[in-house]
Amino acid sequence: MKYNKESYKKVIDEYTPKNKIVKNCFMAFIFGGAICTLGEIIKNIFVSGFDVPKDDAGVMASVVLVGLSALLTGFGVYDDLGKIAGAGTIVPITGFANSVVSPALEYKKEGLVLGTAANIFKLAGPVLVYGYLSAFIVGLLSLIFK
Repeated sequence: MKYNKESYKKVIDEYTPKNKIVKNCFMAFIFGGAICTLGEIIKNIFVSGFDVPKDDAGVMASVVLVGLSALLTGFGVYDDLGKIAGAGTIVPITGFANSVVSPALEYKKEGLVLGTAANIFKLAGPVLVYGYLSAFIVGLLSLIFK
């Protein structure tokens, strides 16, 4: 079978996945917002139920969210949630926990040192590098323009 440009384009258009940017943005907004709302609920529980100061409760809520994310990643639930929510599960702090736990689980069969320890920051490494770099640049600009 010979293809000309038009028939080739028709075949490509038929098999190329359709762009779902509006749906993806909506799902990211909903799930990212739900995770942040859960964080606020946890923080309020610490403040009102355990008389923890607000600043400390925020840190404790972050720790709980990271722990929940790591636990859900271990059970395989967080990855399934990520397929539905997209960036809504990547952007909050829970996404960072998932990016650390996932390679740790994947490489644990290779041993603690050469498997888990050597690969644990494989996904999170670039996030850390660019996070530190952007924090440095913002700090430097803040110092210069203060």
